[in-house]
Amino acid sequence: MYSRINSRPTIKTPDMSQPALNTTASFQALHAHYAAIKETSLRELFAASPSRFEQFSLKAAGLFLDYAKNNVTAETMGHLFALARERQLEPRRQAMFAGAKINTTENRAVLHTALRAPQQPALELDGQQVSADVHAVLERVQTFSAAVRSGTWLGYTGKPISDIVNIGIGGSDLGPKMVCQALRPYQRADLKLHFVSNVDGDDLDAVLQQVDPQTTLFVIASKTFTTAETMMNAHSARNWFLQNAAGAQESDLRKHFVAVSTNVEGVTAFGIDAANMFPFWDWVGGRYSVWSSIGLPVALAVGFEQFSEFLAGAHAMDRHFQDAPLEQNMPVILALLGVWYRNFFDYRSVSIAPYHQDLGNFPSYLQQLEMESNGKRVSLDGRTLEAESCPIIWGNVGTNGQHAYFQLLHQGTDITPVDFIATLHASHQLPGHQAALLANCFAQSEALMRGKHADEVQAEMQAKGMPADQVTALLPHRIFPGNRPSNTILMEALTPASLGALIALYEHKVFVQGVIWDVNSFDQWGVELGKVLASNILGELTAAPAPQGNAHDSSTSGLIAMARRALS
Repeated sequence: MYSRINSRPTIKTPDMSQPALNTTASFQALHAHYAAIKETSLRELFAASPSRFEQFSLKAAGLFLDYAKNNVTAETMGHLFALARERQLEPRRQAMFAGAKINTTENRAVLHTALRAPQQPALELDGQQVSADVHAVLERVQTFSAAVRSGTWLGYTGKPISDIVNIGIGGSDLGPKMVCQALRPYQRADLKLHFVSNVDGDDLDAVLQQVDPQTTLFVIASKTFTTAETMMNAHSARNWFLQNAAGAQESDLRKHFVAVSTNVEGVTAFGIDAANMFPFWDWVGGRYSVWSSIGLPVALAVGFEQFSEFLAGAHAMDRHFQDAPLEQNMPVILALLGVWYRNFFDYRSVSIAPYHQDLGNFPSYLQQLEMESNGKRVSLDGRTLEAESCPIIWGNVGTNGQHAYFQLLHQGTDITPVDFIATLHASHQLPGHQAALLANCFAQSEALMRGKHADEVQAEMQAKGMPADQVTALLPHRIFPGNRPSNTILMEALTPASLGALIALYEHKVFVQGVIWDVNSFDQWGVELGKVLASNILGELTAAPAPQGNAHDSSTSGLIAMARRALS
């Protein structure tokens, strides 16, 4: 993967000064093309091209993408690829892989791809041997996870670990939680995983009621070991252990608490042995961190061999993204389709519909990945964007969604593109279920595309012998407009490797769209204001006596007063 990097070229960040998206020649060409094609329906596109499925589908890294049910032609895609090139996608892609500091507001490289690459000697960043450091930490993860899983890591009473509680928030929670659920068939019944993120004590309390302090291992995941929500939960778990573990001393904490962090002083002050701290680096963003030691719960849950397969699947998608021409590049195509709908059709959300129960947390994972990355209103050089950026990402497992919000997808006033995700083979042996699942998945995408027009609905009701007045009354309610786009992503099975490739596919999609929209996909300043205000208000809720003359608006002041009375 790093053959070009191994020659140690000078890392050069491409010029980050871009014209406003809507002023570029390729955008203007797309705008003219949109005006010409917008009235052409998907039905018409399929009727005009019997080979449309073959033309608009491709395979990469064990995944198959069918994007034929999109409002595009070969000409559309040509314009979109021209836009990507005009926005310097190819040099920016290379800059990311080479370790250029493309996170400009924090002056950081973006090297999550190095976390899943085979060990290479020459990838260096600011004097740090990146690959060597990554694989040194992976070896520690391997050794530790093997000790816990084999039963040689013992709690303070000499019993092996039966429950693992991961305490984190954001990427330190969503990533490992989603992956552990997705790889449920690879887990052992005698080693249970739990995840706590919410500062709401009900989250932690519900988990603590299920576990035994003698056989529970807590993983505290916080890069700085100062994240407010995580540390509140961590200290509550620490207190619970000392209060409920009969005969335990503070020195026993090291047998039941480990950390994923870089703050050695904070970790050791908490009572965790520095030898049981698993580091990662500032060039790993939280939402891109499941490949790092943040993935320790995954290795504990499924074993290091399967965790390695997970990394390998992502690396296979990395190689495809880095090396494939744009016209045959799965993340690029997926990203450009999203730009097409967001900036020309003005579709404001995307629904994720995994037809696999174990991918139930995948839509939530993508919400953070996409919306925290590209939910930005200013360009890389600080100008207010003149074109829209990230849509709202939402969804649920497919068949559940069919009986909840798919009504809106089919007949609502807003059109929402859908990504259907499914596996051809099930991980269970229950007869009949997989065929029924796939039938529902394929039927939904076809129904969204085709719809049911008035003449079809009328003929159907008349064939059932309905009276003419009933046909007239029911006709508008039973019409499905159709012409609603979707992608379908298929895997042979949900394995560690295919899951790794799927996540990396969306990571690179986010990067491509960030390049097109000219935003920094790797910072998240939008989460900071609420944190600062929450810290201030917490002081006001708990201070005695009550602070006087605060600067809040009347609504916030009234709410604080009500809460103070309730908490007193």
